[in-house]
Amino acid sequence: MTDNRDGHGESIAGLLLAAGGGRRLGGRPKALLEHRGRPLVEHAVGVLRAAGCGRIHVVLGAAADDVLDRADLSGCVTVRNPGWAEGMGSSLRTGLRSLSGTGVPAALVSLVDQPGIGPAAAARVLAAYEDENSLVSAAYDGVRGHPVLFGAAHWAGVAASATGDRGARAYLREHAAELRLVECADVAEPYDIDTEADLSHLE
Repeated sequence: MTDNRDGHGESIAGLLLAAGGGRRLGGRPKALLEHRGRPLVEHAVGVLRAAGCGRIHVVLGAAADDVLDRADLSGCVTVRNPGWAEGMGSSLRTGLRSLSGTGVPAALVSLVDQPGIGPAAAARVLAAYEDENSLVSAAYDGVRGHPVLFGAAHWAGVAASATGDRGARAYLREHAAELRLVECADVAEPYDIDTEADLSHLE
């Protein structure tokens, strides 16, 4: 376990985006896909916790009631995004809004459908945190991926630019000079669970 507390004793939050409806998976919500005998959302929360995140916020959308019934999200703050069908941008905005006023200096954002990214990669990105202006992303063979750490100074800008399924891509492009990439290809695989064929990655 890594202790990622800054000088003010505030720990970095984990922000898990888990609202997707799995349109290309026949409408099966990704949070409820089974991985190692439990819902995928539980696995993703465990990654953030093992990496050293303190507070963990989980954004739910599709089948939110079923997710809450079937997944153990104890210790997490669950946030419902009624506009989840608009895409990842809506969930990112919802999640960042839920962290506003909590005093955390940064949020580590991860996606529920990337089980190949484990605690080692997340901890590397967390370790690169410096202050509220930090902007850090995992990279895979030099290509930016997840998780991404946003210092609190960036939250308003990210939320303003997050639309559709683009999430924070536009913001990260605009702030490329400030973005620090942390190579993680040696400890993680950044595949997504998007299609029926991708289900072979689940155990």
